[in-house]
Amino acid sequence: MAERLVEVAPDRMAGWLERFERNNPDGPQRIRATREPLPSPFAVLLIRRGGYAVAVADRDTLSAHKVGSRHVQSRTAAGGWSQQRFARRRDNQADALVAAVADHLARVREVAGGPVRGLAAGGDRSLIAQVLDDPRLGDLRELPTREYPAVPDPRRAVLDEIVRRARAYEVCIDDGPDEPSDESDLTRQNR
Repeated sequence: MAERLVEVAPDRMAGWLERFERNNPDGPQRIRATREPLPSPFAVLLIRRGGYAVAVADRDTLSAHKVGSRHVQSRTAAGGWSQQRFARRRDNQADALVAAVADHLARVREVAGGPVRGLAAGGDRSLIAQVLDDPRLGDLRELPTREYPAVPDPRRAVLDEIVRRARAYEVCIDDGPDEPSDESDLTRQNR
């Protein structure tokens, strides 16, 4: 059974469902599950070593946002004392990145005003968890969340794409059973 995830914009959902049902009256494709969009307004937290984007989005509009970069040294092949020194430097730089992103997200939420009702988070999971450990942001952990671990370096275009995706319905489609393409495949499966 092959499953796939389709994202459908809210304003297109009714028409999409109608076309899907019309084109698949007896299968083989079936809708297995539908996930609602994040409720608006929602916070966005994208962070990777070296870059970040934070925002509050109300539907398609960014109420407030901040996109930036911060250097975090990558791993090195050095050994001995140098390796330990570079590891400490990398940890210090990552800690500074987390602190800066937590400050920016708290400020963006303040500028946007009002509570948020959801969270779209993407990038490095350990850095996301560290940012959300900030007492000013603890309430975000309890909100409906969409995770996007495979985001590229956060830039404005990436931020806009995540906002679009967080506002979309997620539809899980079962494409039906995987059938063998020829008799030799069937024979191998029965052995």
